[in-house]
Amino acid sequence: MINFTLKIALAVLSGLLIGLEREYKGKNAGLKTNTLVAVGACVYVLISLQFYGEEYADITRVLSQVVTGMGFLGAGVILQKEKEDKIKGLTTAATLWCSGGAGCLAATAMFVELGILTVVVVVINIVFGYVDDKIEGE
Repeated sequence: MINFTLKIALAVLSGLLIGLEREYKGKNAGLKTNTLVAVGACVYVLISLQFYGEEYADITRVLSQVVTGMGFLGAGVILQKEKEDKIKGLTTAATLWCSGGAGCLAATAMFVELGILTVVVVVINIVFGYVDDKIEGE
């Protein structure tokens, strides 16, 4: 029970930290969405790990289904603005994909890697968001 709680708590923390920047920027997938994606991915991987060693069970299949689910969610946040002829939401979709990966890392007890991923995603979104704003402003 403690192991489960720790992994879920770390998935929640990672999802919150990743989603914070999206929330701050007013994107449609912010704190709640990124946190729920990380927690959901964590839970599904934890369930699959219960079948480790069972005959005819491939616990890695759940990981591929998490990735598929992230694609579905990501597609939901990508929009084309007809008047501007621009695509919006790609960064948010990619961020959701990373949140799913964070949940998978938490579930597999890859805690150092989870910390690195969380920091990298937040830094990329902040730094390159700033760079992108500067480029678009010119």
